[in-house]
Amino acid sequence: MSQHHTALVYTMVLVSAADSEMTDSELKTIGEIVSHLPVFADYDTQNLTKDAQACAELLSGDDGLEAVLSKIVEGLPAKLKETAYAVALDVAAADGAASQEELRLLEMLRYRLAVGRLPAAAIERGARARYTRL
Repeated sequence: MSQHHTALVYTMVLVSAADSEMTDSELKTIGEIVSHLPVFADYDTQNLTKDAQACAELLSGDDGLEAVLSKIVEGLPAKLKETAYAVALDVAAADGAASQEELRLLEMLRYRLAVGRLPAAAIERGARARYTRL
């Protein structure tokens, strides 16, 4: 198993769990991302549940948020940091509205992943366009 896959799964689980409620639409989005994005082409989807549970367990421990954020940053090569921010936004947008907790976590992720303001704005605009409802 690759560290970058684990880091991306942790990113999505972290955002989904940010408001203490992992909705069906968020879980469905995580599954779709893992099934369809090229970065997951060599990921064994059988590991998704195990990786998500490992993230939740780490998150519930002492200083869990910091531990998960550190694992994410350590596991991602520079070229996948914007990808991680993009999948985080997709999960946050999946249920139609991002909570204050999710927005704060996205801000923390952007900072920790060192995604610049202009790339972040472009990624955010793309997510908004994909998830806008009538």
